[in-house]
Amino acid sequence: MKNLNKYLLSFVLVGSISAFAQETAEGEPTTIQGLLQLVQEGRTSEQTVNTKREADFLVDKNKQASKLAAEKRELARQEKIADQLETEYKTNESILVVKETAYKKELGSLVELFGHLQSSAGEASALFADSLSSGQYGRDRETFLNNLSSKMSSATELPTIRELEGLWYELQREMVAGSEVVTFNANVITLDGESVECAVTRIGLYNVICDGKYLEYIGSKGQYAFLGKQPEGRYVSTAKKLSKADAGDVVKFGVDPTGPVGGSLLANLIQNPSLMERVHQGREVGYIIIFVGLIGISIAFWKLFQLYTMGVAVKKQATSKTHDQSNPLGRVLAVGKEHMGKDIETLELKLAEAIMAERPTIERGINVVKIISVVAPLAGLLGTVTGMIVTFQQITLFGTGDPKIMAGGISQALVTTVLGLVVAIPTTLLHSFANSSARGIINVLEEQSTGIVAEHSDK
Repeated sequence: MKNLNKYLLSFVLVGSISAFAQETAEGEPTTIQGLLQLVQEGRTSEQTVNTKREADFLVDKNKQASKLAAEKRELARQEKIADQLETEYKTNESILVVKETAYKKELGSLVELFGHLQSSAGEASALFADSLSSGQYGRDRETFLNNLSSKMSSATELPTIRELEGLWYELQREMVAGSEVVTFNANVITLDGESVECAVTRIGLYNVICDGKYLEYIGSKGQYAFLGKQPEGRYVSTAKKLSKADAGDVVKFGVDPTGPVGGSLLANLIQNPSLMERVHQGREVGYIIIFVGLIGISIAFWKLFQLYTMGVAVKKQATSKTHDQSNPLGRVLAVGKEHMGKDIETLELKLAEAIMAERPTIERGINVVKIISVVAPLAGLLGTVTGMIVTFQQITLFGTGDPKIMAGGISQALVTTVLGLVVAIPTTLLHSFANSSARGIINVLEEQSTGIVAEHSDK
Protein backbone atom coordinates (compact mmCIF):
# COMPACT_ATOMS: atom_id res chain seq x y z
CA MET A 1 0.00 0.00 0.00
CA LYS A 2 2.82 2.39 0.92
CA ASN A 3 4.56 1.50 -2.31
CA LEU A 4 1.36 2.38 -4.21
CA ASN A 5 1.11 5.80 -2.53
CA LYS A 6 4.74 6.49 -3.36
CA TYR A 7 4.08 5.54 -6.96
CA LEU A 8 1.07 7.89 -7.24
CA LEU A 9 3.00 10.75 -5.59
CA SER A 10 5.82 10.24 -8.07
CA PHE A 11 3.35 10.29 -10.97
CA VAL A 12 1.77 13.56 -9.74
CA LEU A 13 5.17 15.09 -9.30
CA VAL A 14 6.18 14.10 -12.82
CA GLY A 15 2.92 15.54 -14.24
CA SER A 16 3.48 18.79 -12.33
CA ILE A 17 6.99 19.04 -13.65
CA SER A 18 5.67 18.47 -17.21
CA ALA A 19 3.03 21.16 -16.72
CA PHE A 20 5.64 23.56 -15.36
CA ALA A 21 7.79 22.77 -18.31
CA GLN A 22 4.96 23.55 -20.73
CA GLU A 23 4.07 26.74 -18.85
CA THR A 24 7.71 27.73 -18.96
CA ALA A 25 7.57 27.33 -22.70
CA GLU A 26 4.58 29.61 -22.75
CA GLY A 27 6.14 32.33 -20.48
CA GLU A 28 4.44 31.37 -17.18
CA PRO A 29 6.03 30.91 -13.70
CA THR A 30 8.52 28.05 -13.46
CA THR A 31 8.52 27.47 -9.70
CA ILE A 32 5.98 26.45 -7.11
CA GLN A 33 6.45 29.78 -5.30
CA GLY A 34 5.64 31.64 -8.51
CA LEU A 35 2.55 29.51 -9.00
CA LEU A 36 1.34 30.20 -5.45
CA GLN A 37 1.95 33.90 -5.94
CA LEU A 38 -0.06 33.82 -9.16
CA VAL A 39 -2.94 32.04 -7.42
CA GLN A 40 -2.95 34.61 -4.61
CA GLU A 41 -2.99 37.48 -7.09
CA GLY A 42 -5.89 35.87 -9.01
CA ARG A 43 -7.83 35.34 -5.77
CA THR A 44 -7.23 38.95 -4.78
CA SER A 45 -8.45 40.32 -8.17
CA GLU A 46 -11.50 38.08 -8.11
CA GLN A 47 -12.34 39.25 -4.61
CA THR A 48 -12.05 42.86 -5.78
CA VAL A 49 -14.47 42.22 -8.67
CA ASN A 50 -16.96 40.51 -6.38
CA THR A 51 -16.75 43.36 -3.91
CA LYS A 52 -17.49 45.86 -6.70
CA ARG A 53 -20.43 43.77 -7.94
CA GLU A 54 -21.88 43.61 -4.40
CA ALA A 55 -21.60 47.37 -4.10
CA ASP A 56 -23.34 47.87 -7.50
CA PHE A 57 -26.11 45.48 -6.48
CA LEU A 58 -26.71 47.39 -3.26
CA VAL A 59 -26.90 50.66 -5.20
CA ASP A 60 -29.40 49.16 -7.70
CA LYS A 61 -31.41 47.74 -4.83
CA ASN A 62 -31.70 51.16 -3.27
CA LYS A 63 -32.75 52.66 -6.63
CA GLN A 64 -35.41 49.95 -7.14
CA ALA A 65 -36.73 50.56 -3.67
CA SER A 66 -37.06 54.31 -4.36
CA LYS A 67 -38.79 53.60 -7.69
CA LEU A 68 -41.21 51.19 -6.01
CA ALA A 69 -42.05 53.79 -3.37
CA ALA A 70 -42.66 56.40 -6.11
CA GLU A 71 -44.96 54.02 -8.02
CA LYS A 72 -46.94 53.26 -4.89
CA ARG A 73 -47.43 56.97 -4.26
CA GLU A 74 -48.57 57.41 -7.92
CA LEU A 75 -50.98 54.49 -7.57
CA ALA A 76 -52.49 55.99 -4.47
CA ARG A 77 -52.88 59.32 -6.27
CA GLN A 78 -54.56 57.71 -9.30
CA GLU A 79 -56.91 55.72 -7.06
CA LYS A 80 -57.88 58.94 -5.34
CA ILE A 81 -58.56 60.56 -8.75
CA ALA A 82 -60.59 57.49 -9.85
CA ASP A 83 -62.73 57.76 -6.73
CA GLN A 84 -63.34 61.42 -7.48
CA LEU A 85 -64.24 60.69 -11.15
CA GLU A 86 -66.57 57.88 -10.16
CA THR A 87 -68.35 60.18 -7.72
CA GLU A 88 -68.56 62.85 -10.44
CA TYR A 89 -69.82 60.26 -12.98
CA LYS A 90 -72.62 59.16 -10.69
CA THR A 91 -73.55 62.77 -10.06
CA ASN A 92 -73.57 63.56 -13.81
CA GLU A 93 -75.57 60.42 -14.54
CA SER A 94 -78.24 61.50 -12.10
CA ILE A 95 -78.29 64.97 -13.63
CA LEU A 96 -78.47 63.43 -17.14
CA VAL A 97 -81.50 61.31 -16.21
CA VAL A 98 -83.26 64.41 -14.94
CA LYS A 99 -82.28 66.38 -18.07
CA GLU A 100 -83.40 63.60 -20.45
CA THR A 101 -86.73 63.37 -18.67
CA ALA A 102 -87.17 67.10 -19.02
CA TYR A 103 -85.99 66.96 -22.66
CA LYS A 104 -88.51 64.27 -23.58
CA LYS A 105 -91.23 66.12 -21.74
CA GLU A 106 -90.45 69.28 -23.69
CA LEU A 107 -90.38 67.41 -27.01
CA GLY A 108 -93.70 65.73 -26.43
CA SER A 109 -95.22 64.53 -29.71
CA LEU A 110 -92.21 65.82 -31.64
CA VAL A 111 -90.37 62.60 -30.74
CA GLU A 112 -92.64 60.59 -33.00
CA LEU A 113 -92.40 63.24 -35.70
CA PHE A 114 -88.59 63.24 -35.62
CA GLY A 115 -88.61 59.43 -35.78
CA HIS A 116 -90.67 59.56 -38.96
CA LEU A 117 -88.41 62.25 -40.38
CA GLN A 118 -85.33 60.17 -39.63
CA SER A 119 -86.79 57.08 -41.33
CA SER A 120 -87.97 59.19 -44.28
CA ALA A 121 -84.51 60.70 -44.70
CA GLY A 122 -82.87 57.26 -44.60
CA GLU A 123 -85.32 55.73 -47.07
CA ALA A 124 -85.01 58.71 -49.41
CA SER A 125 -81.22 58.48 -49.34
CA ALA A 126 -81.34 54.77 -50.21
CA LEU A 127 -83.83 55.49 -53.00
CA PHE A 128 -81.83 58.36 -54.47
CA ALA A 129 -78.64 56.26 -54.47
CA ASP A 130 -80.01 54.19 -57.37
CA SER A 131 -82.48 56.64 -58.88
CA LEU A 132 -82.10 57.64 -62.53
CA SER A 133 -82.55 61.28 -61.53
CA SER A 134 -79.31 61.21 -59.51
CA GLY A 135 -77.30 61.44 -62.72
CA GLN A 136 -78.98 64.81 -63.32
CA TYR A 137 -79.23 66.26 -59.79
CA GLY A 138 -75.93 64.91 -58.45
CA ARG A 139 -75.09 63.15 -55.19
CA ASP A 140 -75.18 66.21 -52.91
CA ARG A 141 -78.75 65.40 -51.91
CA GLU A 142 -77.65 61.95 -50.71
CA THR A 143 -74.95 63.56 -48.55
CA PHE A 144 -77.49 66.03 -47.16
CA LEU A 145 -80.00 63.29 -46.29
CA ASN A 146 -77.34 61.08 -44.69
CA ASN A 147 -76.13 63.96 -42.53
CA LEU A 148 -79.71 64.78 -41.56
CA SER A 149 -80.43 61.18 -40.60
CA SER A 150 -77.24 60.97 -38.53
CA LYS A 151 -78.04 64.25 -36.81
CA MET A 152 -81.53 63.15 -35.85
CA SER A 153 -80.36 59.76 -34.61
CA SER A 154 -77.82 61.33 -32.23
CA ALA A 155 -80.60 62.86 -30.05
CA THR A 156 -78.30 65.76 -29.15
CA GLU A 157 -79.38 68.23 -31.83
CA LEU A 158 -82.69 69.23 -33.33
CA PRO A 159 -83.18 69.68 -37.10
CA THR A 160 -83.56 73.20 -38.35
CA ILE A 161 -86.49 74.49 -40.37
CA ARG A 162 -84.20 74.77 -43.40
CA GLU A 163 -83.25 71.10 -43.10
CA LEU A 164 -86.87 70.03 -42.83
CA GLU A 165 -87.72 72.10 -45.89
CA GLY A 166 -84.74 70.56 -47.69
CA LEU A 167 -86.10 67.05 -47.04
CA TRP A 168 -89.53 68.10 -48.31
CA TYR A 169 -87.96 69.75 -51.37
CA GLU A 170 -85.94 66.66 -52.36
CA LEU A 171 -88.93 64.36 -52.02
CA GLN A 172 -91.08 66.75 -54.04
CA ARG A 173 -88.41 67.12 -56.74
CA GLU A 174 -88.13 63.33 -57.07
CA MET A 175 -91.91 63.04 -57.47
CA VAL A 176 -91.87 65.66 -60.21
CA ALA A 177 -88.94 63.93 -61.94
CA GLY A 178 -91.02 60.78 -62.23
CA SER A 179 -93.54 62.53 -64.48
CA GLU A 180 -91.34 64.56 -66.84
CA VAL A 181 -89.28 63.96 -69.96
CA VAL A 182 -86.18 66.16 -69.94
CA THR A 183 -82.98 66.43 -71.98
CA PHE A 184 -79.74 67.65 -70.43
CA ASN A 185 -75.99 67.29 -70.93
CA ALA A 186 -74.15 64.80 -68.75
CA ASN A 187 -70.98 62.76 -68.76
CA VAL A 188 -71.64 59.17 -69.84
CA ILE A 189 -69.30 56.20 -69.46
CA THR A 190 -68.74 54.36 -72.74
CA LEU A 191 -68.12 50.65 -73.17
CA ASP A 192 -64.38 51.40 -73.28
CA GLY A 193 -64.52 52.97 -69.83
CA GLU A 194 -64.07 56.54 -71.09
CA SER A 195 -66.29 59.43 -70.00
CA VAL A 196 -67.83 61.52 -72.79
CA GLU A 197 -70.37 64.32 -72.73
CA CYS A 198 -73.72 63.41 -74.23
CA ALA A 199 -77.21 64.84 -74.57
CA VAL A 200 -79.14 62.57 -72.20
CA THR A 201 -82.91 62.19 -72.33
CA ARG A 202 -84.55 60.97 -69.13
CA ILE A 203 -88.05 59.53 -69.38
CA GLY A 204 -89.41 59.88 -65.86
CA LEU A 205 -87.69 57.45 -63.53
CA TYR A 206 -88.04 54.58 -65.98
CA ASN A 207 -85.47 54.87 -68.77
CA VAL A 208 -82.54 57.03 -69.86
CA ILE A 209 -81.26 57.21 -73.44
CA CYS A 210 -78.47 58.93 -75.34
CA ASP A 211 -77.95 58.90 -79.12
CA GLY A 212 -80.70 56.31 -79.46
CA LYS A 213 -79.07 53.93 -76.95
CA TYR A 214 -80.24 52.95 -73.50
CA LEU A 215 -78.25 53.96 -70.41
CA GLU A 216 -78.00 52.77 -66.84
CA TYR A 217 -77.10 54.68 -63.69
CA ILE A 218 -74.03 53.49 -61.75
CA GLY A 219 -74.50 54.66 -58.17
CA SER A 220 -70.89 54.01 -57.11
CA LYS A 221 -69.60 56.45 -59.76
CA GLY A 222 -72.57 58.79 -59.85
CA GLN A 223 -72.71 58.66 -63.67
CA TYR A 224 -74.72 57.19 -66.48
CA ALA A 225 -73.19 54.41 -68.59
CA PHE A 226 -74.15 52.74 -71.85
CA LEU A 227 -75.64 49.30 -71.44
CA GLY A 228 -73.27 46.48 -72.35
CA LYS A 229 -75.91 45.18 -74.73
CA GLN A 230 -78.80 47.09 -76.26
CA PRO A 231 -82.29 45.56 -76.63
CA GLU A 232 -83.22 44.45 -80.12
CA GLY A 233 -86.02 45.48 -82.47
CA ARG A 234 -88.49 48.28 -82.09
CA TYR A 235 -87.20 49.39 -78.70
CA VAL A 236 -83.98 50.73 -80.19
CA SER A 237 -85.81 52.34 -83.11
CA THR A 238 -88.19 54.19 -80.77
CA ALA A 239 -85.22 55.31 -78.68
CA LYS A 240 -83.58 56.78 -81.79
CA LYS A 241 -86.80 58.60 -82.69
CA LEU A 242 -87.06 60.02 -79.18
CA SER A 243 -83.43 61.22 -79.25
CA LYS A 244 -84.07 63.13 -82.49
CA ALA A 245 -87.49 64.49 -81.45
CA ASP A 246 -88.04 68.16 -80.78
CA ALA A 247 -89.97 69.73 -77.93
CA GLY A 248 -93.68 69.12 -78.36
CA ASP A 249 -93.30 66.10 -80.67
CA VAL A 250 -95.28 62.99 -79.80
CA VAL A 251 -93.15 59.83 -79.98
CA LYS A 252 -94.28 56.33 -79.11
CA PHE A 253 -91.81 54.95 -76.55
CA GLY A 254 -91.93 51.98 -74.22
CA VAL A 255 -91.20 52.52 -70.52
CA ASP A 256 -90.33 49.97 -67.91
CA PRO A 257 -92.24 50.69 -64.66
CA THR A 258 -90.87 47.68 -62.76
CA GLY A 259 -87.92 49.41 -61.14
CA PRO A 260 -86.06 52.71 -60.65
CA VAL A 261 -82.97 51.56 -62.55
CA GLY A 262 -84.46 50.24 -65.73
CA GLY A 263 -86.44 47.44 -64.17
CA SER A 264 -86.65 43.72 -64.80
CA LEU A 265 -88.43 44.03 -68.15
CA LEU A 266 -85.54 45.88 -69.76
CA ALA A 267 -83.09 43.44 -68.15
CA ASN A 268 -84.99 40.50 -69.66
CA LEU A 269 -84.98 42.17 -73.08
CA ILE A 270 -81.21 42.59 -72.82
CA GLN A 271 -80.65 39.01 -71.72
CA ASN A 272 -82.70 37.55 -74.56
CA PRO A 273 -80.26 36.41 -77.27
CA SER A 274 -80.53 37.96 -80.70
CA LEU A 275 -81.02 35.99 -83.91
CA MET A 276 -77.29 35.77 -84.61
CA GLU A 277 -76.56 34.75 -81.01
CA ARG A 278 -79.10 31.93 -81.30
CA VAL A 279 -77.49 30.84 -84.57
CA HIS A 280 -74.07 30.75 -82.87
CA GLN A 281 -75.51 28.50 -80.17
CA GLY A 282 -75.87 25.78 -82.81
CA ARG A 283 -72.06 25.68 -83.19
CA GLU A 284 -70.46 23.61 -85.96
CA VAL A 285 -73.54 21.53 -86.82
CA GLY A 286 -75.65 24.67 -87.02
CA TYR A 287 -73.18 26.37 -89.35
CA ILE A 288 -73.20 23.33 -91.64
CA ILE A 289 -77.01 23.29 -91.75
CA ILE A 290 -77.15 26.98 -92.63
CA PHE A 291 -74.48 26.61 -95.31
CA VAL A 292 -76.24 23.64 -96.93
CA GLY A 293 -79.59 25.40 -96.63
CA LEU A 294 -78.30 28.50 -98.40
CA ILE A 295 -76.95 26.32 -101.22
CA GLY A 296 -80.28 24.48 -101.56
CA ILE A 297 -82.37 27.64 -101.55
CA SER A 298 -80.05 29.31 -104.06
CA ILE A 299 -80.29 26.33 -106.41
CA ALA A 300 -84.07 26.24 -105.98
CA PHE A 301 -84.54 29.91 -106.86
CA TRP A 302 -82.13 29.65 -109.77
CA LYS A 303 -84.04 26.62 -111.06
CA LEU A 304 -87.42 28.30 -110.61
CA PHE A 305 -86.20 31.31 -112.58
CA GLN A 306 -84.82 29.02 -115.30
CA LEU A 307 -88.07 27.05 -115.51
CA TYR A 308 -90.10 30.25 -115.58
CA THR A 309 -88.18 31.65 -118.54
CA MET A 310 -88.27 28.22 -120.21
CA GLY A 311 -92.03 27.96 -119.67
CA VAL A 312 -92.60 31.40 -121.18
CA ALA A 313 -90.53 30.41 -124.22
CA VAL A 314 -92.41 27.09 -124.55
CA LYS A 315 -95.80 28.83 -124.40
CA LYS A 316 -94.67 31.31 -127.01
CA GLN A 317 -93.37 28.48 -129.19
CA ALA A 318 -96.70 26.62 -128.93
CA THR A 319 -98.48 29.53 -130.63
CA SER A 320 -95.78 30.13 -133.23
CA LYS A 321 -95.39 28.39 -136.60
CA THR A 322 -91.62 28.87 -136.74
CA HIS A 323 -89.43 26.46 -134.82
CA ASP A 324 -87.09 28.34 -132.44
CA GLN A 325 -84.50 25.82 -131.27
CA SER A 326 -83.48 27.97 -128.29
CA ASN A 327 -86.30 26.35 -126.28
CA PRO A 328 -87.11 22.64 -125.69
CA LEU A 329 -90.42 22.68 -127.61
CA GLY A 330 -88.81 24.26 -130.65
CA ARG A 331 -86.18 21.53 -130.72
CA VAL A 332 -88.80 18.78 -130.38
CA LEU A 333 -90.95 20.28 -133.14
CA ALA A 334 -87.88 20.53 -135.35
CA VAL A 335 -87.26 16.80 -134.85
CA GLY A 336 -90.89 16.06 -135.72
CA LYS A 337 -90.72 18.15 -138.85
CA GLU A 338 -87.49 16.45 -139.86
CA HIS A 339 -89.00 12.96 -139.60
CA MET A 340 -92.50 13.77 -140.76
CA GLY A 341 -92.06 11.77 -143.99
CA LYS A 342 -91.23 8.54 -142.19
CA ASP A 343 -93.62 5.97 -140.72
CA ILE A 344 -95.51 6.59 -137.48
CA GLU A 345 -93.39 4.26 -135.35
CA THR A 346 -90.17 5.95 -136.42
CA LEU A 347 -91.66 9.41 -135.89
CA GLU A 348 -92.97 8.45 -132.49
CA LEU A 349 -89.62 7.01 -131.44
CA LYS A 350 -87.73 10.08 -132.65
CA LEU A 351 -90.07 12.43 -130.77
CA ALA A 352 -89.74 10.32 -127.58
CA GLU A 353 -85.98 10.40 -128.00
CA ALA A 354 -86.02 14.19 -128.36
CA ILE A 355 -88.17 14.56 -125.24
CA MET A 356 -85.84 12.25 -123.30
CA ALA A 357 -82.91 14.40 -124.39
CA GLU A 358 -84.63 17.53 -123.09
CA ARG A 359 -85.66 16.01 -119.74
CA PRO A 360 -82.19 16.17 -118.01
CA THR A 361 -81.85 19.86 -118.83
CA ILE A 362 -85.32 20.59 -117.52
CA GLU A 363 -84.93 18.56 -114.30
CA ARG A 364 -81.27 19.42 -113.55
CA GLY A 365 -80.77 20.60 -109.93
CA ILE A 366 -84.23 19.67 -108.68
CA ASN A 367 -83.03 16.46 -107.07
CA VAL A 368 -80.29 18.41 -105.25
CA VAL A 369 -82.95 20.56 -103.60
CA LYS A 370 -84.87 17.43 -102.67
CA ILE A 371 -81.78 15.84 -101.09
CA ILE A 372 -81.07 18.96 -99.06
CA SER A 373 -84.67 19.08 -97.83
CA VAL A 374 -84.22 15.52 -96.52
CA VAL A 375 -80.70 15.93 -95.12
CA ALA A 376 -81.37 19.19 -93.22
CA PRO A 377 -83.67 17.70 -90.53
CA LEU A 378 -81.33 14.73 -90.19
CA ALA A 379 -78.45 17.14 -89.56
CA GLY A 380 -80.65 18.90 -87.01
CA LEU A 381 -81.21 15.56 -85.31
CA LEU A 382 -77.45 15.02 -85.28
CA GLY A 383 -76.99 18.39 -83.57
CA THR A 384 -79.67 17.43 -81.05
CA VAL A 385 -77.87 14.22 -80.14
CA THR A 386 -74.52 16.04 -79.96
CA GLY A 387 -75.97 18.72 -77.68
CA MET A 388 -77.47 16.12 -75.35
CA ILE A 389 -74.12 14.34 -75.17
CA VAL A 390 -72.48 17.62 -74.13
CA THR A 391 -75.22 18.15 -71.54
CA PHE A 392 -74.75 14.72 -69.98
CA GLN A 393 -70.99 15.24 -69.89
CA GLN A 394 -71.49 18.49 -67.97
CA ILE A 395 -73.84 16.71 -65.56
CA THR A 396 -71.25 13.99 -65.03
CA LEU A 397 -68.50 16.52 -64.26
CA PHE A 398 -70.37 19.20 -62.30
CA GLY A 399 -73.67 17.63 -61.26
CA THR A 400 -77.10 19.22 -61.57
CA GLY A 401 -76.67 21.98 -58.98
CA ASP A 402 -76.32 24.81 -61.49
CA PRO A 403 -78.68 24.69 -64.51
CA LYS A 404 -76.51 27.24 -66.36
CA ILE A 405 -73.82 24.61 -66.79
CA MET A 406 -76.22 22.51 -68.88
CA ALA A 407 -77.59 25.45 -70.83
CA GLY A 408 -74.92 25.31 -73.56
CA GLY A 409 -75.61 21.71 -74.57
CA ILE A 410 -79.40 22.12 -74.39
CA SER A 411 -79.23 25.29 -76.49
CA GLN A 412 -77.15 23.50 -79.11
CA ALA A 413 -79.63 20.59 -79.20
CA LEU A 414 -82.68 22.82 -79.64
CA VAL A 415 -81.12 25.36 -82.01
CA THR A 416 -79.82 22.71 -84.42
CA THR A 417 -83.27 21.10 -84.48
CA VAL A 418 -84.84 24.45 -85.30
CA LEU A 419 -82.26 25.20 -87.98
CA GLY A 420 -82.83 21.80 -89.58
CA LEU A 421 -86.57 22.44 -89.77
CA VAL A 422 -86.06 26.02 -90.96
CA VAL A 423 -83.99 24.70 -93.87
CA ALA A 424 -86.18 21.66 -94.59
CA ILE A 425 -89.53 23.47 -94.80
CA PRO A 426 -88.66 26.07 -97.49
CA THR A 427 -86.50 23.66 -99.50
CA THR A 428 -89.34 21.12 -99.54
CA LEU A 429 -91.78 23.77 -100.78
CA LEU A 430 -89.31 25.08 -103.37
CA HIS A 431 -88.65 21.52 -104.57
CA SER A 432 -92.40 21.00 -105.03
CA PHE A 433 -92.74 24.23 -107.01
CA ALA A 434 -89.72 23.46 -109.18
CA ASN A 435 -90.81 19.87 -109.77
CA SER A 436 -94.32 21.02 -110.75
CA SER A 437 -92.93 23.61 -113.17
CA ALA A 438 -90.59 21.05 -114.77
CA ARG A 439 -93.39 18.52 -114.99
CA GLY A 440 -95.61 21.09 -116.67
CA ILE A 441 -92.99 21.81 -119.37
CA ILE A 442 -92.48 18.09 -120.00
CA ASN A 443 -96.24 17.61 -120.28
CA VAL A 444 -96.35 20.35 -122.92
CA LEU A 445 -93.58 18.61 -124.87
CA GLU A 446 -95.38 15.25 -124.66
CA GLU A 447 -98.66 16.88 -125.65
CA GLN A 448 -97.15 18.56 -128.67
CA SER A 449 -95.34 15.36 -129.75
CA THR A 450 -98.59 13.41 -129.44
CA GLY A 451 -100.27 16.04 -131.60
CA ILE A 452 -97.58 15.66 -134.26
CA VAL A 453 -98.02 11.90 -134.29
CA ALA A 454 -101.81 12.25 -134.54
CA GLU A 455 -101.49 14.71 -137.40
CA HIS A 456 -99.12 12.39 -139.23
CA SER A 457 -101.53 9.50 -138.66
CA ASP A 458 -104.43 11.49 -140.19
CA LYS A 459 -102.39 12.28 -143.25
